[in-house]
Amino acid sequence: MALRVGLVGYGAGGRYFHTPFIQASARCELVGVVTRSAERARIVGEDVPDVAVYGTLGELIDAGVDVVVISTPPETRQELVLEAIGRGVHVVADKPFAPSAEVGQELVEAAASAGVLLGVFHNRRWDTDLRTLRDVVERGSIGNVWRFDSRFDLDEPGSLEAGAGGGLLRDLGSHLVDQALHLFGPAEWVSAQLDWVDLEDGRTDAGFVINIGHRGGVHSHVSASKVNRLTSKELRVLGEQGSYESCYTDVQTQAIFAGQRPAENREEWGYETSDHWGTLRTAEGSRTIPSLQGDYTDYYDGLAAAIEDGTPLPVPAEQAIETLRVLDAARNSDAHKETVKLGR
Repeated sequence: MALRVGLVGYGAGGRYFHTPFIQASARCELVGVVTRSAERARIVGEDVPDVAVYGTLGELIDAGVDVVVISTPPETRQELVLEAIGRGVHVVADKPFAPSAEVGQELVEAAASAGVLLGVFHNRRWDTDLRTLRDVVERGSIGNVWRFDSRFDLDEPGSLEAGAGGGLLRDLGSHLVDQALHLFGPAEWVSAQLDWVDLEDGRTDAGFVINIGHRGGVHSHVSASKVNRLTSKELRVLGEQGSYESCYTDVQTQAIFAGQRPAENREEWGYETSDHWGTLRTAEGSRTIPSLQGDYTDYYDGLAAAIEDGTPLPVPAEQAIETLRVLDAARNSDAHKETVKLGR
């Protein structure tokens, strides 16, 4: 029997980054969507006509679900997560799942007390470029890693969420920091600089550079921008025996917005084209590395396995707290112009 999944929110996240991948998972079934917008309810009816629409989370839970996915604006997530936990329902929350690491810990403890699972949708662990880079590292192709560089520049000023609860640090920063921690483990110290703009809804960070010293010795350098009229994406990892570099295209996002869906041909979904394959350079020379498959559907396959089979969650909230700790430290580092050390 498929896992009954309810989706709360049908903005860009719910529509494009949850619904297609829930539907592509043979172990999941989307049974309901919560939205208070008449226009978005109409869109749900067009996109997934067999899925019921509800006005509140309570109505969705009353109808019967195994897990709810919270894909609403960041300032609403904490309350909705607690409501679902209070009803004894498993929860997946979009990133960032809490306004701070401290609040994130409170949500983790609430879920544990209620005996439910709390996961976070750090889906970019399943990007083709990251999976390929991780395979290069794990194979020992460049020896012990020294440095990881990750750059994600977008020409999307209109999509920058403004105000105190928005900003690029908690948006793209959540993804890039999570990827770095996923690859190289917890952070020991953080140094960051944010780029600020004054918008109608308040002062907003529109770009960032974050340096992370990992406990294992690797140094990560992650950066992103949205308002500088630049589109450029790059991953690099440097080690004692060479380097690996990838300039990628965010292939899954491009496919989704082009109208393609993973359920149509999951076997061929999420591969980077050969002209964007990464390059491995060692003393033996350079060679291109074929893309491994990226597929956000794997997150939902893993979610079903965790709930039904007792395997670990794809991204437990405890891991997402480590990302929040780095984001909190980055904000403090920028404000005080200092390196922030994190406790072990």
